Amino acid sequence: MEESHQAGSSFVQIIVLMGVSGSGKTTIGRLLAKDLGWPFFEGDEFHPAANIEKVSRGIPLTDEDRGPWVAALKQLIRSLNLTSQCAVVTCSALKQAYRDYLKENSSRIGFVYLKGSESLIRSRMLLRDAHFMPEDLLVSQLNVLEEPEDALTLDLALSPTSLITQIKQELRL
Repeated sequence: MEESHQAGSSFVQIIVLMGVSGSGKTTIGRLLAKDLGWPFFEGDEFHPAANIEKVSRGIPLTDEDRGPWVAALKQLIRSLNLTSQCAVVTCSALKQAYRDYLKENSSRIGFVYLKGSESLIRSRMLLRDAHFMPEDLLVSQLNVLEEPEDALTLDLALSPTSLITQIKQELRL
């Protein structure tokens, strides 16, 4: 990435941590935001209640379901841009169309893709408490996922500390 992506410059940096459910977006996002002193926004909190209810019942979301959610995240990013704020945001951003929409008219966004094997992600999903996404829906997310070509791709098998160090080094933060 170019020098203008440095924190502390006049260029706003919005990091979108992406990947399927269970890839560690929230854990890494909270730790990274704390380390950088930036606000953290959990993408799941932007889902309409109907989406959470649907997923909780084990029904995968459709593009139509995801539309209002992605639009709400787009509005957040637009607001962050208008106020020149840096931030860390989580969003599965499974399809290239969602990523293109989120970064539309903003070169200030950097996507970080937390990639891992299905077995590792499934094992992590089984260990977490109180999340609305059942592990049975992992396959549906993996089937929808269009791996990004324009994102920093990291192996989620690495420790959170290693992932944060890599993100900061690669994005020159």
